[in-house]
Amino acid sequence: MAMSTTEYRVDVLAVGAHPDDVEIGCGGTLALLARWGHRVAILDLTAGERGTRGTPEERAQEAQKAARILGVDFRDCAGLPDGGLEDTASQREAVIPFIRKYRPRVILTLMSPDRHPDHAMCHHIVRAANYLAGLARVETGQPHYRAPHVYYFHPYVDVSTAAPTFILDVTATFDIKLEALHAYASQFYNPDYPGEETFISTPAFWQGIETRSRYWGGRVGVEHGEPFYALGPMGLAGIPGLG
Repeated sequence: MAMSTTEYRVDVLAVGAHPDDVEIGCGGTLALLARWGHRVAILDLTAGERGTRGTPEERAQEAQKAARILGVDFRDCAGLPDGGLEDTASQREAVIPFIRKYRPRVILTLMSPDRHPDHAMCHHIVRAANYLAGLARVETGQPHYRAPHVYYFHPYVDVSTAAPTFILDVTATFDIKLEALHAYASQFYNPDYPGEETFISTPAFWQGIETRSRYWGGRVGVEHGEPFYALGPMGLAGIPGLG
């Protein structure tokens, strides 16, 4: 029996270009949502197989460990080429089955522009795939479905000129975010890991994770925050502060 278009399997689907993207950009948010009892899934568009450090097998194990730490329910990989993400019909079509599989209320994914071309392409692929997933004549053998809400995050630095649409207080789960990031022993600062130094494996990058978190938290009067962006106005059922 086909599911109705209002039946959800998960509350939130977080989509990144590579394993560790969602942990950097919204790991505190995912841990917080899981703590609140929401069902959460992660989709990595690639396995990160062309990264300087770590084998695909290592990265897959690290990703599953990080997911367990965050408390999310599912993690998948779309198997698209690392370093080769492009906003093409075939890559959009590779993502549509996952949106229809998980039927999320909310999608969280990467913002564009970004220093990494895969991150920018992830933004466009997911945005288009979500639209197409709602069309009945785009056939995948699944009921059509479009997530009603999509919000965007930056994994490394905020390169947008616009202010975030909202900043979520993740003070309660920031330590869980760091623990999940530590699961990626091949990627982040780890003096015991043999391999060439990269942009994200330096002590400065690791320190920057906390610096950015405290900056965004400070913008809204809390200790740690994660910013999100919407591409249009965000409707509210009431005025914040008035219940």
